[in-house]
Amino acid sequence: MEENIFSKLRDLQEILSKRFEIQNEIDELPKMLATKSELLNRMKQSYIEKNNTIIEIQQHIKELRQKMEEAERTREQYEQQMDLIKTQREYEALDKEIKDSAEKEQQYRRDLQKEEKRLEEVKANLEKEEIMIQKQEEEVKAEQKKIKSEIEERKKTLAELKNKENKITPGMDEEILFKFERIIKSKSGLGIVPVRDNVCTGCHMILPQQFINDVKKGEGIMFCPYCSRILFYPEEETADVSMKGN
Repeated sequence: MEENIFSKLRDLQEILSKRFEIQNEIDELPKMLATKSELLNRMKQSYIEKNNTIIEIQQHIKELRQKMEEAERTREQYEQQMDLIKTQREYEALDKEIKDSAEKEQQYRRDLQKEEKRLEEVKANLEKEEIMIQKQEEEVKAEQKKIKSEIEERKKTLAELKNKENKITPGMDEEILFKFERIIKSKSGLGIVPVRDNVCTGCHMILPQQFINDVKKGEGIMFCPYCSRILFYPEEETADVSMKGN
């Protein structure tokens, strides 16, 4: 087989390796944005939850205020009845009602103050979160713009590499090209490697002597039986063998 095919495969290997590397970068870039977007979504969810908490607190405050006012009216009504009592027993019973109503009134007032304070704190936190969400949204938009620009640049490079690839591949066996592309993709960019000292330099396995002889002949595409890479015998070593033979 002409040495030209191996030269083409080595050139193609460089192009394909770069193409896969760039494609991988294109695939990875949106993942950086996904982290920021996920954080933004969590912040928005927290904002919604706190906003719901505010509604709940406001409803509770309303209920406490109604109960406090009701207890206050009840106490005042009992106090007004004090002028009408005639016996000690009635006085003691009414006094107890007044004290119970006053105690309820004070408890509701304490609970009300506690909830009002809690409402202020939640509102303050909500305002801070709103500012943080706005900032995060700006960062996400900026990141989206940056990623879009970087992807476009990489796509231009991919198109250039594809053009170079198209100049090399015409006339080459499509099945070999298909296998070669898969090998490069799965073997860290190395799809064709030289044989040195009867060893595949891709996987560093010792090759059978007859297999080595077939590789030296260069009459066909030979795949390493261990790592599946295409093998070739370096020109300088072939030349050395020829000289020794002379």
